[in-house]
Amino acid sequence: MKDKTIIPTDQEKVMRENDFIVSKTDPKGRITYGNRIFYEFAGYTEEELIGVQHNIIRHPDMPRCVFNLLWERLNAGEEIFAYVKNLSKDGSFYWVYANVTPSVDVDGKVVGHYSVRRKPSDAAMGIIPDVYAALLAEEAKHPAKDQIAAGTAVLVAKLEELGVSYDQLVYSLQG
Repeated sequence: MKDKTIIPTDQEKVMRENDFIVSKTDPKGRITYGNRIFYEFAGYTEEELIGVQHNIIRHPDMPRCVFNLLWERLNAGEEIFAYVKNLSKDGSFYWVYANVTPSVDVDGKVVGHYSVRRKPSDAAMGIIPDVYAALLAEEAKHPAKDQIAAGTAVLVAKLEELGVSYDQLVYSLQG
């Protein structure tokens, strides 16, 4: 569960070039595994995170429509690449380029999710924070029940303006 007592700061933790943050969750999004770098950047111990909802590290600057897209893809059995701003226990933040994949058993049933994150490119960090701020601003103009649709409409319009799909944009920014 999200700790609402954590106050976000403007202190950024920047991933190192060769870092990979790895975590696994059960189908409900509860953390079942994290590597050492995951705990380092999140600022929690393994004991504090195992069994806890992965959204404990969700930064309030993340638009709801981005996570909606992520869950739509995962629920369809597809992987997704996305830029995510995470919140550390101390209130600092860190950006990641995430690949999230459903984990399936021998019968094809989703038994969890596997995520590997690395440092986002400079090109992405020159664009994504502003795009997310625009999505978040649009979401904030609407009642909670309409926020995802409102943010998604802005995202779709931006992609159409650029003449690319979501995946094309993300892949091109990472290089």
